[in-house]
This record gives sequence, C-alpha cells and structure tokens, in this order.
Amino acid sequence: MDNAIYATLARQSGLMREMQSVANNIANVSTTGFRREGVIFSEYVADLGLESEPLSMAYAHGRNVDLSQGPIDQTGGAFDFAIEGDGFFQIETPEGNQLTRAGSFTPSAEGELVTPDGFRLLDAGGAPIFVPTDQGPVALAQDGTLSVAGAPVAQVGVFLPADRTELRHVAGTRFSAPSGVEPAEKATLLQGFVEGSNVDPVSEISRMIEVQRAYELGQNFLDREDERIRGVISTLGK
Repeated sequence: MDNAIYATLARQSGLMREMQSVANNIANVSTTGFRREGVIFSEYVADLGLESEPLSMAYAHGRNVDLSQGPIDQTGGAFDFAIEGDGFFQIETPEGNQLTRAGSFTPSAEGELVTPDGFRLLDAGGAPIFVPTDQGPVALAQDGTLSVAGAPVAQVGVFLPADRTELRHVAGTRFSAPSGVEPAEKATLLQGFVEGSNVDPVSEISRMIEVQRAYELGQNFLDREDERIRGVISTLGK
C-alpha cells in the first residue's frame, strides 16, 4: 500500500476519535460537573528501512481533560455543593474511590450523603458522611465543615490527584487517580450551588465543523487513490 494512504488512514482514525470526543462534549453541555475532553495528537515515525525515508504519521494516543472551572449555578438545595478552585469531591464506588466535580447529593435512607447513582460522599479522612437531617438545618462552611443545628458533624473532603498527569476519565463525571490523592488546601466550598459543565458549545460546534471538513478532505484523497489504483490494475490486466 502507498505510504500516503497509510498516513491518511492514521489521520482519519485520529479525526474520528476527535469527532467522537467533540460529540460527547456537546451531549454533556448541560451535565453538572462535566469536564470537557480533547484528543492528544502526536507524531509517529515509522522506519521503512535503509533505502527509504521514514514515514511520519499523526497518532491520536490519548485524551486531554480540561480542568478549568465551570459556571457556578445557584440551586438553593441544602445538599448541593460546589467547589470554587482546584479540587474534587471523593466518592466511594464498586471500582474503588473516585473523584468528581458533580456536587449534587442527597441523604440516603441510612442518612449518608450519596450521589444520584448511590455512591457515598467521603469526608476529609475518607469515611462516608452521615447527616442526621431530623435534628435541624444543615449548613456547609467554606472550609467544608458540615454542621447540623450549629453542631459540626463532618468535614467534606476536597482532594487533588497526587499525580495530575495520571488523572483518568472513568465514566460520566467520574475520574480515577491511580497514584492516590492529596488534600486540596485552597478550595472553597459553596452550599446551595452546583458547578455546571465547562463545555463551551459554540467552540465545540466550530471544532466539529473543522474536524468534519478535515475528515472529508482525507476521504476524498482516499477515494481518488482507490480510483487510481483500480485504473492501474485494470490497465495491467488488459
């Protein structure tokens, strides 16, 4: 196969992954705590031997998570929490403890704060948070201290991955930190607010158009090469 076809196919594969990433971003423009993602491209050079020049190809080898602050929306909910600054809530899942910026919680039947999926919110020490909601109003201080009728009952944990380069998107608004976590010292917590998605729909639609045009150009090239090769085969067969 012609080297130009190899290079174009590699580029097309990467553009397809980027289109999927853009489509996912647009689909989650209204998802609480969602973090925008992009595809990381790098150059892959294939050694074709001593008598040929090396072949350079674009290679989409990973995803980049945009951790910039999303808009803070007021809800008035007693168990809606938002983080201002860097950091994540830590929740307990069947796959282990994970991180999220989605701060919409609710008390379970046992009085523990859980996500809409039923995952328990963890405190600064990594233990589930229990809130006796029948003993008075619940208040959250900016440092994460959770009080009921003025008496402190827990401190909501806010964490950062120990190695930010290893932060991995697991599903939805959840992330894993393989190297563990550490306290986020400068984060501020707000009660009655949630953080929205940090996706800019205008930018994403613009990027989608650019990726689509680039993909169509590559496809047109492949179609022309296919016709050329078929023509050569047809001529040789006569």
